[in-house]
Amino acid sequence: MSETVTIKKKKGKDVIPGFGLTLGITIAMVSVLILIPLASILIKSFSLSPSEFWEIITSKNVMYAFGTSILCSFIAAVVNCIFGVILAWTLVRYEFPGKRILDGLIELPFALPTAVAGITLSKLYSDTGAIGSFFAKFGIAISYTHIGLTIAVIFIGIPFVVRAIQPVLEKMDSQYEEAAYTLGADKKTTFLRVILPELRPALLTGFGLAFARGIGEYGSVIYISGNSEKKHTQVVSYVIMQKLNYLDYSAATAIALVMLVISFLLLLFINIVQIRQSRRTNNC
Repeated sequence: MSETVTIKKKKGKDVIPGFGLTLGITIAMVSVLILIPLASILIKSFSLSPSEFWEIITSKNVMYAFGTSILCSFIAAVVNCIFGVILAWTLVRYEFPGKRILDGLIELPFALPTAVAGITLSKLYSDTGAIGSFFAKFGIAISYTHIGLTIAVIFIGIPFVVRAIQPVLEKMDSQYEEAAYTLGADKKTTFLRVILPELRPALLTGFGLAFARGIGEYGSVIYISGNSEKKHTQVVSYVIMQKLNYLDYSAATAIALVMLVISFLLLLFINIVQIRQSRRTNNC
């Protein structure tokens, strides 16, 4: 009887010592760093009337900025998905000299200050830069155009796709590929019917993360974009900063609220993909 009582007492103990304290700290940190700032955006936006809010977010420069950010980020995310699969495949399936160095360089956009990346890219792809001068001979400008803006977003988004796909490839059993080859499937069919369905959830997650990061990026795109209202190379983050410099806090928070909604939708999309993948894995 005493042993039974002891066992019951042990089962009643918290799994993590100090759970109440750690939970309180977690809630406090989330509130201070996330919930309160987001609430301040909502409160400031609600100070505007619906007509004023609509007038701000539908003004020409804001609409062009949203269009530029979303379009360039979408194109960059698609490009990152293509090359991200190739990079992850190379790092997982092959052994070659310098593999660890290349694997570490994938995360360089995370470690490198975005302003440094923006200055470097704008100089590199300018008409006098090492790469931009070559294209300038054919009348193709890269820096201070949508092309340069897309390249900058590709640079900061590629790690999200590679790191999302890499673990899936590492855990994927090669027996499925061997079985497909045995049944007469060629390499293209094997990739499309066997490998790609397994990679699709991770690929969509990486796409969503890269897309979301690109829309809200500031430091790496602020220099290479040129911020020209006439050429429509202004991004949303620059427009918000411009409003803040003019002390137009209401307009800045209204635009920020729209970006917040877009971010939440992308986050919801990513979570739905992950939940479906988890159910699919458990059913298997």
